[in-house]
Amino acid sequence: MSGNADGGQKKAFEVKPGEAGQRLDVWLAARMPPHVSRNRIAALIRQATVTVNGAVETAPKRRLAAGDRCELDIPEAEDAEPLPQDIALDILFEDAELIVVNKPPGMVVHPAPGNPDRTLVNALLHHCGHSLSGIGGVRRPGIVHRLDKDTSGVMVAAKTERAHAGLAAQFADHGRSGPLERTYRAIVWGAPPHHRGTIDTFLGRAAHNRHKRAVVRETQPDARHAVTHYTVLKHLAGDGEGSALASLVECRLETGRTHQIRVHMAHLGHPLIGDQDYGRSFATKANALGEGPRAVVGAFARQALHAALLGFEHPVTGEALRFEAAPPADFQALLAALEAA
Repeated sequence: MSGNADGGQKKAFEVKPGEAGQRLDVWLAARMPPHVSRNRIAALIRQATVTVNGAVETAPKRRLAAGDRCELDIPEAEDAEPLPQDIALDILFEDAELIVVNKPPGMVVHPAPGNPDRTLVNALLHHCGHSLSGIGGVRRPGIVHRLDKDTSGVMVAAKTERAHAGLAAQFADHGRSGPLERTYRAIVWGAPPHHRGTIDTFLGRAAHNRHKRAVVRETQPDARHAVTHYTVLKHLAGDGEGSALASLVECRLETGRTHQIRVHMAHLGHPLIGDQDYGRSFATKANALGEGPRAVVGAFARQALHAALLGFEHPVTGEALRFEAAPPADFQALLAALEAA
C-alpha cells in the first residue's frame, strides 16, 4: 500500500477460499478503514479504479472467486466545485481533522440556488485550502449539521473523511447515548407556561408552503420525530399586569430537524421574535412595548436564535471538546432592550 491516509492510495488484496462468492464492493469495503464507506468503494469501482486479476472491473456486484487478486487505486481528492473565497471566519478551534467556527447571522452554510457564493463552505475552502484531504473523493469541508442563514452560533466541519464519519455518527445519535451536546438561546414572544418542558411532535413539510415545516401527523409520509427540551431563563418586558411580553429561553435538541426550534416554539404558542416564517402574526405584540424597545424589536429582521454551545467527542483523538460562543451584537441589543422595558 502507498499514499497518504485519505487519498492517492494503491491497495492490493487476494481473495481467500472462505471469501469466494462475495460481492466486489462489499469485500473491498470490509478491508478499508471505517471512514471509507461501501458507497465510496462502489463509486470508485464504477470510475474504473479497480482491477481484478489485472483487468479493469466496473461492476460493484461482481462475485469473486478464491485466488482473485484485486487492486484498488484511490485517487487524490478533487477540488470542490464551490470556489474558495476570502471571507473572515471566527475560528474557535482547528486541528488537522476538523474546524469549529462561530457562524455570523446572515451567512448561508452551503451554496444553493439563490445563494451561490459567500457561504461558509466558500470561506472554509479558502481558509483550509489543501489541508482538506477529501470527503467522498472531493476536497471540501464535511458539513455534518447546519444552521439557518439567519441563525448564528457554533458549528463544526470535518477536514478529513475519517473525521467526517465520526462526527456524522455523533450527530445521527443526537446525544441520546453519545457525547453530543447542542444548546441554543432564543428570545420568544410571551412566557411559556412551565419553567421547563419538552416538545415532542412529528415535523413535516407544511401543507401550503414547501419551504416551511409544520407539526404534522405521524402518518404523513415525510413526518420525522422531533424532540426539543426547553428552559425559561428569564422573563422580559413585563406588561404591567404581572405577565411577560417576551422570554429568554434555552433549547436543547434531542433531534435535529429543519427549523425544529422555530417550529416547536411557535407550536407552543411562543414563536421567536423576528421570525418572519413562523411568528409573523405575533409582530403586533411589539405595540405593547415602550417606544425604545419597540424600535429595537422592529429593526430586528431575523429570528432571535443563537447556537450557544456545542460539545462532542473528537472523532479521531477521543478528546471531549466543548465550545461556547456569546450571541452577536444584534441579539444582545435586543435582549438588553427587552430587559429594560
